[in-house]
Amino acid sequence: MWDRFYFRVIGVFVVLNAVLLYFKDWMLDNGVHHNVLLFGNLALAALSAFTYNMSRKGVQAESNSVFMLRVYGAMISRMMLCLAGITIYAVANRANTSRYTIFILMFFYAVYSVVENVSLQKIARQEKQS
Repeated sequence: MWDRFYFRVIGVFVVLNAVLLYFKDWMLDNGVHHNVLLFGNLALAALSAFTYNMSRKGVQAESNSVFMLRVYGAMISRMMLCLAGITIYAVANRANTSRYTIFILMFFYAVYSVVENVSLQKIARQEKQS
């Protein structure tokens, strides 16, 4: 089922990529790894779609335990996969790891989390009214 969340995620993905491309020269001058940010944006968009599906099924579940399992499972999986990605980046580029890159990736994580949570809140309100 395609609801507005997917359009929001695609919109956020396009806007973030446009910002990355616009500021590419500045980022490269300041040691930011542009390709890592592009890949991280793609990975976070895909991960957000996956965890949204997981959480949406939890919101629509009849049982509170299934709701808790799905929502917390989505949150923990998103957090752990992002932590693993940043760790792999830091270990692979040990000599020239960019703090700016890590902070920008954390900002992307926050943006996708907000978009996902706003969409889930709307679904939860609709379920509550039904």
